Amino acid sequence: MKNFLASLLIILFISFNNVEARIEHYSIGQIITGYVDLTKKTKLKLPKGEWEVIDRWTWSGHGLKFSCLDLGRIEKNEIMEGMETCYSRMGGAYVKYMDQALIEVMFKDKHDGCYERPEYYLVKVYRKGSTHNCLVIDHVDVMKELYNPDDPYSRGLMARTKQWLRDNSGVKIPPIMLASTHFYFSRLVGGYWFGVSYSINPKLLNAPANNFFTEDTSEYHKLNVHRYPEHKKTMEKWVSISSQRHKEFENLSKAKTKHKLKLDKYIIGENTIIKSNNEDIANQLKSLNDLYKSGALSEEEFKKAKKKLLN
Repeated sequence: MKNFLASLLIILFISFNNVEARIEHYSIGQIITGYVDLTKKTKLKLPKGEWEVIDRWTWSGHGLKFSCLDLGRIEKNEIMEGMETCYSRMGGAYVKYMDQALIEVMFKDKHDGCYERPEYYLVKVYRKGSTHNCLVIDHVDVMKELYNPDDPYSRGLMARTKQWLRDNSGVKIPPIMLASTHFYFSRLVGGYWFGVSYSINPKLLNAPANNFFTEDTSEYHKLNVHRYPEHKKTMEKWVSISSQRHKEFENLSKAKTKHKLKLDKYIIGENTIIKSNNEDIANQLKSLNDLYKSGALSEEEFKKAKKKLLN
């Protein structure tokens, strides 16, 4: 997926159906609210607000064709969120060749993929044969991804996004965004490969200001974050939110139990409410409230966790 950058999930309603996807029905510049039609039977729920279609594109290689839809959301004249959803029909007469091609794309691409890389904050993967379940959490150097990505091919794929930014020239672009990317594929549950990614302006998590704006120097880089405790708290919130969303992604993708990732230890919730002795109750309540506002916790979960904390 286009640099694994773009964008992710805020509660995903996906099932792998043997029907054609409907991403092609959207047009660039279209404003969407509520949900995206992925297929005739499948909808992707969107966060609140108005989302604009930035790009609708296809990528062909290794005998596969991927179709993707890119969305962006502006709030108070600043880019706050981005999403990207992609799919590929993986059925047909050449299954074994398509499976091998998918493995090449997902696990052997030299620029990005479902494997450990220095710039990735957390990678969790299940893989057996062509089946794979992948969660990647990282931070994004926005200017680098737009104008000087590691993969030269990606420069062309970012053309529409750059045009969208030119059309919204007065809008502030965050130099660093937090991102997560989610994939699940198994022929045991259907013939589609689906991926959803999400990027977020750290301001949405009440993050502290940044002083470093490159991929390697960012306070959110896993080799740097320990020196910046407030940024580390923000990243832990993001890991928790992304892990919870991936669990939703697995359930709604009908992932087999044996394929699911073990993510509970990363989730700050009713049973794992920030247990650090260095945090007082006020800070814990603030963190809990941030998770509720971000959508990682339902209202019922929030109330239960708050009651448990106060007691």
